[in-house]
Parts: sequence; structure tokens; C-alpha cells
Amino acid sequence: MPIIAVLTGGINFTDYKIIIRKAVEELPGFQKAVPAVSLNWGSFLQASIDFLIIALCIFFVVKAMAKMQKPAPVPVTQAPKGPTQEELLAEIRDLMKIKN
Repeated sequence: MPIIAVLTGGINFTDYKIIIRKAVEELPGFQKAVPAVSLNWGSFLQASIDFLIIALCIFFVVKAMAKMQKPAPVPVTQAPKGPTQEELLAEIRDLMKIKN
């Protein structure tokens, strides 16, 4: 991530941590060496930044691909053929003849 390194001055966040318990060195005749217990918040921060950068890149690629796609053609539906005006008038006339 050279671009991010230039912006942050080359800081590597993975080295940052909070030491919860210091390491115990081996003392002759007492106990074995115990490693330090630490909370590596720098690794979490670095992974979060990497994730956000990759997600942003994928978002822009998908958005660009969506713009390049042609929209699906909308099927043209024709109105159903109904009776003509003359046929309707003839039907009304016939109904009026039956009532009279």
C-alpha cells in the first residue's frame, strides 16, 4: 500500500500494542520464561483500514460496471384489441331495441 504509506509517513500500525502483562524472564531454579501478554490494537487497525480500502475499490468497480451495462429492453405491450366505436354503438342500439 505505497499510496497510503506516503500519506501516513510510512507508519506501520501493526507494531502498536498495549502490554497487559510484562514478560517474565527465566530465573534460575524458579520458573520458566513467560511471554508478555499484549493487546495488538495496531494489527486490528491496519486490517480495518485495509478492509475499508478494498471495499471502497470494489464498490467503485461494481458501480462503473453497472453504468456500462445497457439497460434491458422494455417489452412493448400492445393494448388488447377491443371493439371498435361502431361495434359499441351497434350493441347499444340493439340493447335499446330489446327494451322498447
